[in-house]
Amino acid sequence: MPTLFEIFGLRFFFFSNEHEPIHVHVENGDGRIKIQITQFVEVVENKGMKQKDVKKAVGIVELYKEEIVNSWQKFFSK
Repeated sequence: MPTLFEIFGLRFFFFSNEHEPIHVHVENGDGRIKIQITQFVEVVENKGMKQKDVKKAVGIVELYKEEIVNSWQKFFSK
């Protein structure tokens, strides 16, 4: 389960057996969300994460979108 980075108590990661479309999982002590990255960045699943943390995570994904996509492509092209 490759961790991309941890920021503000949020851990951003992929599972090692992921599937398209490109997405990232984000978790903290409250819960976990799944953020899909296509033309837009959108939350497609929320399992208990507070809305303020969801908003923070989406902002971080938008900021690091290119790096996340590059990491996805590099990891899953092996």
